Amino acid sequence: MSADLDHVESTDSADASRPPVRLAYGKETWKEVAHLLANLFTALAGFVYAVVSVLLGVALSVTVIGLPLLALGLGGARLIGRSERARARGLLGVRIPEPSPLPRAGGFFPWLWGSLKDPVAWRTQLYGLIRLPWGIVTFTVTLVSLFVLWPVLPFLARGLSNADRGMVRGLLSPSDELERRIAELESDRGVVVDTAAADLRRIERDLHDGAQARLVALAMGLGLAKEKLLDDPEAAAAMVDEAHGEVKLALQELRDLARGIHPAVLTDRGLSAALSSVSARCTVPVKVSVDLSERPAEAIEGIAYFTVSELLQNVSKHARARSASVDVWRADDRLLLQVRDDGAGGARFDGGTGLAGLAERLGAVDGLLVLDSPEGGPTTVTAELPWRSRPKA
Repeated sequence: MSADLDHVESTDSADASRPPVRLAYGKETWKEVAHLLANLFTALAGFVYAVVSVLLGVALSVTVIGLPLLALGLGGARLIGRSERARARGLLGVRIPEPSPLPRAGGFFPWLWGSLKDPVAWRTQLYGLIRLPWGIVTFTVTLVSLFVLWPVLPFLARGLSNADRGMVRGLLSPSDELERRIAELESDRGVVVDTAAADLRRIERDLHDGAQARLVALAMGLGLAKEKLLDDPEAAAAMVDEAHGEVKLALQELRDLARGIHPAVLTDRGLSAALSSVSARCTVPVKVSVDLSERPAEAIEGIAYFTVSELLQNVSKHARARSASVDVWRADDRLLLQVRDDGAGGARFDGGTGLAGLAERLGAVDGLLVLDSPEGGPTTVTAELPWRSRPKA
């Protein structure tokens, strides 16, 4: 019996020491295989659509309906391009910005001319034409490799998928740098709108829960004091004295709220004095150095102030630092901010410190945020903003 137990225990320990069972290929390989196998069917559909829509539109171009039919076919090609970008994004990890839509205003003839000269749609049609032979090749090679050449399947799938990635980037990307820039600006506009809405909700909440509630209580207290003024002057005087204290607190809350919107010291004395003021509220000593020969535009100056303010709040809450420094300078047409601390390091954009949101807000104004925070420190955060000079008075 003891021998059997020893055998069971040794078997269990041997099983525990074995590595866990896992698939021979990773999920990325299987995604690439699925993409390559689906190429035949999507390429066949795209080829048929491109041939029929273009040939039919060109053949009927001598009639009234020919050119509008060709324009509609090109509009449908844009939808095919969108689905192919989504397929590449889901299976190949290729993220390509969507091209800007065609302008809708202007009537029938501007729409017709804009659709007929749309480079995005024409390149999508070209993509559909050249994909059929490629889809046949990738489907055949992948299917055979899946059953016969499976040891080299990951390498074949990666090579063929890289060629697919190149085709998608080359033919389904926005037509030029201007198109890509428009797509980026449209995305950034959404970030700006969301940020502005969040700021308005925060201001409304602070007013409702803070100063407004305190002023309502103050009004009620003064009303009671007015009623007791003749009957009980001492109690009325005490209530007025209490109301006086409430007024001071309400004024302080309003000043704090105004500082959160746009501090007066920034408007009156500029970035150097404002950053010195905000650094004085940090929990660690902060050395501030601002090397600017002139003040930037008000909007850029405000963004720079709130960026440094948020970074110094992170230093106070998360860094466990003994000291920090803030440097601001101008390099050509860029305003650079650098906040450095000697804390524990390990900061990440997904670490819950608000750095990801700050990077999005800077990106919305053509800015940039770079993080260097190895484990053990130090942490250096560098922000870039476009320089715009303040208009002359």
